[in-house]
Amino acid sequence: MRVSVFGLGYVGCVSAACLAGKGHEVIGVDVNQVKVDLVNDGKAPVVEERIGELVGEVVGSGALRATRDVREAIMGSDISLVCVGTPSEPNGSLCTTYLERVTEEIGAALADRAGRGGRHTVVFRSTMLPGTCANLLIPILEKYVGGTAGVDFGVAVNPEFLREGTSVRDFFDPPKTVVGELDPASGDAVLGLYEGLPGEVFRVPVATAEAIKYADNAFHGLKIGFANELGAVCRALGVDSHQVMDVFLADRKLNISPAYLRPGFAFGGSCLPKDLRSLVHAAQRADVSVPLLSHVLPSNSAHLERAVELVERAGKRRVGLFGLSFKPGTDDLRESPLVELAERLFGKGYDLRIHDANVSLSRLLGANREYVETRLPHLAQLLADSVDEVLDHAEVCLVGTRDPAVLSALPHGGDPLLIDLVRLPDADTRRAEPGYVGLAW
Repeated sequence: MRVSVFGLGYVGCVSAACLAGKGHEVIGVDVNQVKVDLVNDGKAPVVEERIGELVGEVVGSGALRATRDVREAIMGSDISLVCVGTPSEPNGSLCTTYLERVTEEIGAALADRAGRGGRHTVVFRSTMLPGTCANLLIPILEKYVGGTAGVDFGVAVNPEFLREGTSVRDFFDPPKTVVGELDPASGDAVLGLYEGLPGEVFRVPVATAEAIKYADNAFHGLKIGFANELGAVCRALGVDSHQVMDVFLADRKLNISPAYLRPGFAFGGSCLPKDLRSLVHAAQRADVSVPLLSHVLPSNSAHLERAVELVERAGKRRVGLFGLSFKPGTDDLRESPLVELAERLFGKGYDLRIHDANVSLSRLLGANREYVETRLPHLAQLLADSVDEVLDHAEVCLVGTRDPAVLSALPHGGDPLLIDLVRLPDADTRRAEPGYVGLAW
């Protein structure tokens, strides 16, 4: 394929050289003449393992050259990869200045190219927030081109997963390939660049592709912060943190796995909240600052508050709640987030009815009964014997369980309003209907 790559920094230079190494005809574009000259001399403008040798090889074979001329690059290519920087503004917001500028230049060049070959596809590889492509960049392209994205020219988002220091290796052995496609033809064009590379391929909506890079990097930072904070606490308590983490990492069922990584409702139960409090308290006593760990419970509480806010926004007073125990299939109410939710709604004066097939006040014993009598002493008058009793009562229903009896009875069409706390099995269908609200989807 004939490819133009805009921006010859780490991502752009590596992408250009590796694509040329795969046999594509590549033109690198940069505003910096020094970078352009370096590439044309067969030298890499960045320091990176293997990149120097690779640039020398592909420039020597004629597969890669560089220019400052945007029009020349567009005329000489069928697909463009935009790899310009998106740095932070002083207030932390994303700077899109370079993205906007290069998009304008590409759009103007595409207008000149109209009628001189097949459809050109513009692929944004720069890291950008969801909505940037649809709300900012596509309108710029359509304005300058004078055509319609997905019809007159292709648009896609193709985030990169290259680590500095191993980026060439990562290009040829990626953890995954993600293509956010405006239309299937745009996605096909992008995938043509990577044909033969290993790893799973995901063809997703444009906004999903934009969000994936942020999910990855946020989690990477979270993991590093978690390991470092835990290490500091272990050191203060005289424990070898690497021994602890060796055992932690060996658990591929719960720890290093998809477990707990699906958006849902707040966590609770007799273990997680208690042990987090205890660990943070131990750190404080040892004079160890653990800002990440100490904010896990406040974050959990904020997520629960989102459910309360959704009820408040509905403007209705009669509320139903399906589910009460902290985990399906049990009657354990200790530190259940659903008990906390019920307590907050009842305290705000909502007319509340609750159904949980596993919870019967007469069967609650010991610490379980003591907990609910302390947190929700009016539970007896709030519990409903059947699903229908709750549905007949409620103008707003919060669904906190996947009990088959509840799922089969939930109506469609907006009466009552359904607030989904667990992502119902038919959530994708319901999202297009009136009267459905997902907590975090």
